[in-house]
Amino acid sequence: MSSRNVTLSRLDRLYLAKVADQAERYRDVITQLKDIINSCGAQLTMDERNLLSIAYKNLTANLRSSWRTIDTLQKKEALSSTRQQVRLMRAQKELIEKDINDLCKEVLNLLESTLMPAADDGEEKVFYSKMRGDYYRYLAELTRLGNKEELAAASLDAYKFAYKLALETLLPTHPTRLGLALNFAVYFHDILRSPERACHLAKHAFDEAVAAATDSPSTIASLEDSLMILQLIRDDIILWQGELNRAD
Repeated sequence: MSSRNVTLSRLDRLYLAKVADQAERYRDVITQLKDIINSCGAQLTMDERNLLSIAYKNLTANLRSSWRTIDTLQKKEALSSTRQQVRLMRAQKELIEKDINDLCKEVLNLLESTLMPAADDGEEKVFYSKMRGDYYRYLAELTRLGNKEELAAASLDAYKFAYKLALETLLPTHPTRLGLALNFAVYFHDILRSPERACHLAKHAFDEAVAAATDSPSTIASLEDSLMILQLIRDDIILWQGELNRAD
């Protein structure tokens, strides 16, 4: 029986969203969660927020990966490609850029018009503000689609707001605070081309989390997500520090 032919509760829709997530049907995940928002209100539970974020992240990651593949092909085969092949690759790349643009604007509209106004101060607002910074950052990467400076500034404002709130309301070991620090550092590296600032922010977040965990080992021992993010932060610090050393 189709789910459209029965009355579904919030728990039913959450269950269907989880099933769709396992099946990697991310558009279906988003549809179920938007139905929850429309029928139950804009304030989502943590499970619902995470599913929504992961679904959009996977859709965006696939498109960005496709864009990078064609961008690499364009550069690699620039001298050997015919004019027609160059035009075809450019057309395919522009199609993917439009898909990324449309998807990012969909996320940003949902965040700015619905989710963020209903969010409580603290972790929930940090979570959504981080997402807002992320999707403006993705748009800023595609300079052909708009004003890079304006998009980069919007991303920076969102990250700054989220980071200030995170410092005030979340522990240094909280996965949302650590994930924000990681992505904010990536912004400095990828958008502002500043490995120095990226390293500084990432190292500060890493050191604070380690110090907090040292003072209270139980704080982080049970947070698997935090440990994974700390490893990613550490890997990026090593990578970016290597760039700085090579530049000296």
